[in-house]
Amino acid sequence: MKSVKINFFFIIISFIIFNKRAFSQENSTSISNDRQNFIFYLADDQDLLDYGCYGNPKVSTSNVDKLAEEGMKFTNFHTAQAICAPSRSQIFTGMYPVKNGCMANHIGVKPNIKSIATLLKNAGYEVVLAGKSHVKPNKVFNWTHYFKNLEHRYLPLEKIDNYLKNANKPFCLFITSDYPHGPFPKTNEYSKKDIYQLPYDNGRVGNHKPGYYKNIKDDNIQLGKILKMVDSYNLSNNSMFIYASDHGLSGKWGLAEQGLKVPFIVRWPGHVKPNSKSNTLLSFVDVLPTLLEASKTEIPKNIDGKSFLNILKGDKTEVHKYIFGVATKQNIRNAKVFPSRMVKNNRFKLIRNFNAKEVLVSNFGENQIVNEFIKMGANSFPNKPYEELYDLKNDPYQKNNLINNKKYKNERLQLSNALVTWMTAQNDFLLMDTMPLLKPTLHPLDKNTKWTKVPNELEGKLTAKDYIKLHY
Repeated sequence: MKSVKINFFFIIISFIIFNKRAFSQENSTSISNDRQNFIFYLADDQDLLDYGCYGNPKVSTSNVDKLAEEGMKFTNFHTAQAICAPSRSQIFTGMYPVKNGCMANHIGVKPNIKSIATLLKNAGYEVVLAGKSHVKPNKVFNWTHYFKNLEHRYLPLEKIDNYLKNANKPFCLFITSDYPHGPFPKTNEYSKKDIYQLPYDNGRVGNHKPGYYKNIKDDNIQLGKILKMVDSYNLSNNSMFIYASDHGLSGKWGLAEQGLKVPFIVRWPGHVKPNSKSNTLLSFVDVLPTLLEASKTEIPKNIDGKSFLNILKGDKTEVHKYIFGVATKQNIRNAKVFPSRMVKNNRFKLIRNFNAKEVLVSNFGENQIVNEFIKMGANSFPNKPYEELYDLKNDPYQKNNLINNKKYKNERLQLSNALVTWMTAQNDFLLMDTMPLLKPTLHPLDKNTKWTKVPNELEGKLTAKDYIKLHY
């Protein structure tokens, strides 16, 4: 009898322990599933229209197209600057380029900014960058891990695979491809006859296009391998997968739609309706607050972006009345002084070229050497007016400037007021009385290179005091 009582006692204790463990495991799974992972695949220099799902039947983008079928495709998403480093910096900081400091290529952001790396790490995430970096300083972009590209610019697929296989904490993984960015290879896979004519190509096919298509194909293969990894490690259902390109190649360095408008696709099972589409006006600065809200992390009040999490879940409410853009020709090849700013709403777009020839004289200061470089900048773009106004509904590729059409004076005034208000809030240096010169980190204004030609009397004539004082 004593033996029976002891056995019964052990049965009861075992039952309690078993159920406690089961509850603990169930609770642990619930916590894990509650913290969504984020995987963001970013292509480099690919036009919005150079995807099958965005209308090009001749490119090899099967894996991007598959993502569009499984998630939400955005048709009105933008970068604020059509160049690599400034575009990435918007995604990682939630701030426009002038505010975060990276308003020209190869320049770091302001050192006191908290990027997504810090914000999500503080919330218990691992934040990983794999591939192209092009952002600095490391103090701001303090990734949990950074996996560099391989020797021939391909993604470090083995390291990505190993990370996904062994991930045991919520994570945010940025996979930043170096493709289809040039150099563009010589290839027998494509000829000029294979190139799909885009509406802004004006009947011309660039010599780079066959190699560009080859790079697109290679990047699509890389993306496919990533998606197989995600599926094989059962990460699909608890991960938001985002695909985008940093900007369009055809509009690089400028403010044309083909540079600023980007592909953006989100697959998020259980949250995003498959094969859905959104025409909501959005910008890369909105990515950070969206990921923070989805991870239940506090959104900083000093950023520019707004969360579009509700849009992903089917809401149709507009997020922005206006979005904005920045362009500079300084610190790039063939560097010139010709800064521009842009504002657009869902129909109209205003561009202001601050060193256009018609306002050139007002940009001069007392330094005659600096004035010569300002004059060179204006004369390099003689057909660019001070202001451009476009009706994107009827003229999506900006061929008809309406700035002098009195019919649109109200639209012009509204956009102009919005632009000035935004520039003031950004503390934009273009609001100075004279035209500022940006200190170069790679492409000086006054040095002769294979890309830039400077008159002999101006070569090497600029000094440190001739540049505006900024954070770098």
